[in-house]
Amino acid sequence: MEEKTVGQMIAEAREKAGLSKNQLGELAGVSHTEISRIESGEREIPNPKTLRKISKHIGVNYNDLMYAAGLGMQVTPLNPFLKRYYSTLKGAELDEALINTLGSIDNWNALVKSLKKRLDDNDILENEKEVVLQTIEDTEYQINSANEIVKLLHSAKTKERIENERKD
Repeated sequence: MEEKTVGQMIAEAREKAGLSKNQLGELAGVSHTEISRIESGEREIPNPKTLRKISKHIGVNYNDLMYAAGLGMQVTPLNPFLKRYYSTLKGAELDEALINTLGSIDNWNALVKSLKKRLDDNDILENEKEVVLQTIEDTEYQINSANEIVKLLHSAKTKERIENERKD
């Protein structure tokens, strides 16, 4: 199955949301011609700020759009290279990857908890609120992605254990 371009993802989600290019442009604060260029592929690498604005109105995760545009270096469940990489680890490398990934999840969860507390305590300036909300969204996406990697690692560990039992 071929991966969709960022333009295809936006066009499909926009249509599913029942929005015209003009309507999406108005909602996102982006010109309808820019949306048209992105959807047609004329604008191969859109501005990340534009993608963030669009993502808020079409129900597609910002990180997925960044990845599809070739701009995302974050770990995403969409990345087949990472799936292959993590599913082929063995022995100590597998154990180390599992420990590191679980540690990252713990750190990210602590960050999200701290940021949400700050929002709840109203200990934040209004102009900082959007940045904090975006950071929470991005971090929660990273947590979900890391949980997918943990599943792959557990699966690889089970496979390795079964192979070792067969050898004995």
